[in-house]
Amino acid sequence: MRLVVVGGVAGGMSAAARARRLDESAEIIVLERGPYVSFANCGLPYFVGGEITDESALLIQTPASLAAQLNLDVRVRHDVVGLDAAAKTVTVSVGGETQTISYDALVLSPGAAAIRPPLPGIDSPRVQTLRTVGDAVAMREAVLDGATTAVVLGAGFIGIEAAEALALRGLATTLVELAPHVLPPLETEMASMVSDELRRLGIDVREGVGASEVVSGDAHDTVVLADGTRLAADIVVLSVGVRPDTKVFEAAGVTCERGAMVTDAHGRTNLPDVYAVGDAVVSTDAVTGARRPVALAGPANRAGRLVADAIFRPVSARPMPTAMGTAVVRIGDLTAAMTGANRASLDAAGIEYHTLHLHPNNHAGYFPGASTIDLLVHFRAGDGLLLGAQAVGPDGAEKRIDVLATAIRGGLGVADLMDLDLAYAPPYGSAKDPVNMAGMAGENLLNGTLKLWYADDLEAVMAERLVLDVRSPAEFASGHLPGSLQVAHTEVRDRLEDIRAAAVGRPVAVMCAAGVRSYLAHRILTQEGFDSSMLSGGMRTLKATLGTRASAVLV
Repeated sequence: MRLVVVGGVAGGMSAAARARRLDESAEIIVLERGPYVSFANCGLPYFVGGEITDESALLIQTPASLAAQLNLDVRVRHDVVGLDAAAKTVTVSVGGETQTISYDALVLSPGAAAIRPPLPGIDSPRVQTLRTVGDAVAMREAVLDGATTAVVLGAGFIGIEAAEALALRGLATTLVELAPHVLPPLETEMASMVSDELRRLGIDVREGVGASEVVSGDAHDTVVLADGTRLAADIVVLSVGVRPDTKVFEAAGVTCERGAMVTDAHGRTNLPDVYAVGDAVVSTDAVTGARRPVALAGPANRAGRLVADAIFRPVSARPMPTAMGTAVVRIGDLTAAMTGANRASLDAAGIEYHTLHLHPNNHAGYFPGASTIDLLVHFRAGDGLLLGAQAVGPDGAEKRIDVLATAIRGGLGVADLMDLDLAYAPPYGSAKDPVNMAGMAGENLLNGTLKLWYADDLEAVMAERLVLDVRSPAEFASGHLPGSLQVAHTEVRDRLEDIRAAAVGRPVAVMCAAGVRSYLAHRILTQEGFDSSMLSGGMRTLKATLGTRASAVLV
């Protein structure tokens, strides 16, 4: 058996390594276009920022180490430029010459290429991507050579990490995002906290605007934004997304959807004995069923292993799991993490859902160092099936998202979260973990004990309901909704008639700082015959949703 793997790093090297462990007699050839076959691409921004100091730390394996450990024939700077499925050969460009290599089974793991939008001046040498070790080395050298200003185009995961790294190096850094907010997969109210932290780091965040031109100059380039803003830049980081690098294979007959290769549950393409894994492959979303590539290292590594199983142990090979898109990113002192579907994907799929906003502590409040986790959970209306979750906080956000990712994979409902037996000690959590609390609130919402209103519906709520603010007078004075009635939650029972008179038959929309006191007031009002609901997440979520508009809305 001769197995040829096109592309190293995550998916390709995982397939090759697993194949060797399954079959010592197989001839395994790995063809990698670049100079590195196994490197930590997720660590590149941290090398630029200086937190990873040694370039060699990014190199996980080399051709020599892979030959010694796994007897793999790894060939770097071998660019696959053709595929003949009938002849079962690939054509490889090596040093300006071509050669043909035959295979019995072929695994395609070409990855994705950075999108380069057709902007005037985009080919300036100061415009860089951050996809390879070479990219990171070049960017770090530019920093060490005296760069003082940087513009990062695109505020996805890599863009945010690059902006933080450059700011950490002391560069005046501007982060530009065409979407309405940074980290577009995050919900608006969660992304608002990320934007605030970026600004705290000294990064100039420009949201809802794109670049229109890059003007090259002798001393520096100038990035011109669509609103006319001109930004000086010694370094321009292009991070507006990636596209599957599949032209060669699509031309050879591999079925693709919007440029991504289509495979079955075991990674097989439509061509015989040709498999595909990684960023260049269509994945099916576990929640919505949407089909798209998922450019994440974890899924690619797992897919490589499963493809090798399908080739060498087809009878017992497990199918590929559907994609959930679980991801995490550090922003200064914050962590933002997410899993499953967000509102946009749920709306596009026509799925009816509820959303919870909670602001629990990461561990017991009485233990020193407790901090708030902003937690958001989506679940299906009717049966409560978990659909997605997001969390932002200084500590513990990723832990809760990992638990919720596991729950979603297991098909749990939101009420099942109450029953999860999670590790507890005061330095690590609370007797009622934030995940358990989400389950309790979710069950209350499903059975009618809880009724919510949302910050997105603020205009309609203020027009049609009495807003009852149950915070303290001091909190109320620090900023409140115009026309709202302040009654501390401890006084609600004694002031029911005042509330009834102010409502004039209207429903009552209760709110507090984070949702705890308003829930208590909501239960009192409901049992006293009021049509009551409470603001999901309280003033904390309202301010995050309003963002820069908060000062204009609150009085």
